[in-house]
Amino acid sequence: MASFAERVRALPRLGIGISTEFGAGTSGLDVLRLRAEHPELVSFLEVGCDLARGADDVARRWARSGLPTTYHFLDVNLEEPEDLDAAWVRDSTALARELGAAWMCGDAGLWHVGPRDRAHGTLMPPVLEESSARDLARSVRALREQSGLEVLPENPPAHAWLGRMRLGDYFSLVTEEADGGMLLDVAHLAIHQRALGREPLDGLERFPLERVVEVHVAGGRAVESGGRTFVDDEHGTSVLPETWELLDAVLERALNLRAVVVECERNRQRDVVPLFERVRARVEAAGR
Repeated sequence: MASFAERVRALPRLGIGISTEFGAGTSGLDVLRLRAEHPELVSFLEVGCDLARGADDVARRWARSGLPTTYHFLDVNLEEPEDLDAAWVRDSTALARELGAAWMCGDAGLWHVGPRDRAHGTLMPPVLEESSARDLARSVRALREQSGLEVLPENPPAHAWLGRMRLGDYFSLVTEEADGGMLLDVAHLAIHQRALGREPLDGLERFPLERVVEVHVAGGRAVESGGRTFVDDEHGTSVLPETWELLDAVLERALNLRAVVVECERNRQRDVVPLFERVRARVEAAGR
């Protein structure tokens, strides 16, 4: 198979997109209307999917319109290569291709505990150890080879992590071992940095920024619990200052960037338009 450097040149430049999950349109945000009224702001749709529910009518109508999509899986443990059973790979690949996805992506770590069932659904981050990184890389490489689509692991949201590696070192090892790219969620990274008491850009140089193909931006809400402050990754329209700082730094350095997704699928259209405008201004200022 061609190297990452060769494969990434063939990937489309999708621009700025919006995320969706099954049933998200019932909360008031009509992504097709948003695209029709603001084509300069929204270029593609990232479809969050698990096989138990599949793609909803909104995602299918978007795909039938011929507009670009990407496929974000929500139901496989990339950290466990044995979780990529033949049936899951076959059916997920078929759905991604039915939607016309340019590539597949998804949070690294564990999406379920026990059997793959929505009742067992969770999202736990990977263990930051070399053995975990190599297993994750093996999963990424296997899924890429079997699906024929690029596979981008994402840094998930978490306030607590196990393992001795720095997060950037972990994903550098993953992408090197898999010879692939990654999805860097700067909102998730801002949560991680705040939880560890670090400055937003501390350790950013440890990430494989030359392999970042996609970036996520989302709002977060501070909540108090047990005398501590946490950030809820709520995908709202109020973006942390640290997230903006990280976005600007990544846009400047991610030379192979192909897409930026604004995760705001359950908000009102009048509230998300200013958010997209702010993101677009930053993307254009960085020449991306």
